Amino acid sequence: MSAEPLVAVLIGPGGVGKGTLAQRLVAADPRLWLSRSWTTRPKRATEKGTEYAFVDRPTFEAAIDDDRFLEWAEFHGNLYGTPLPQAGNDVDVLLEIEVQGAEQVLRQNPDAVVFLILPPSMGQLEDRLRKRGDSVAHIEQRLSSAPAELAKGHELASFVIVNDDVDRASGEILSILEELRRQRRTPSKKD
Repeated sequence: MSAEPLVAVLIGPGGVGKGTLAQRLVAADPRLWLSRSWTTRPKRATEKGTEYAFVDRPTFEAAIDDDRFLEWAEFHGNLYGTPLPQAGNDVDVLLEIEVQGAEQVLRQNPDAVVFLILPPSMGQLEDRLRKRGDSVAHIEQRLSSAPAELAKGHELASFVIVNDDVDRASGEILSILEELRRQRRTPSKKD
């Protein structure tokens, strides 16, 4: 059995439901620990404030200087980053991050498993962005960057999941994670 924790990464365009899936996954699987990302963007009116560690730019930049991030990136004028994992023993790490961050994670940990989360359609993605209270300018910015994010995401992804139903999508991810854990526990047989 591998001593290293499994690192699972959720990527996809804004509004695709990564946060909702991440919450479902950790609620359903006690062996998953969700790393809480930092951001310099303001909290949305629809957010509770626990979705990210909301910090100002100088605080974030000081953490960069202190090498406190596993990955970080600037996206649409805001900084986003994943603190170095503090997961503890016998748990796997779940990251909900931007595509740029996934590239950094894979450079450091090529065995990380990347799940590209897709919307059922671009129209539904736009509807989700509107429902979460984003400004029109932000929605347009997110939608214009989505094709490039999706193209890069397909290059990085170990698995592609369509988030058309959160129960089905989270169940699919949990099944994949369980199979990966089983493979890690079972020593490979050599001829």
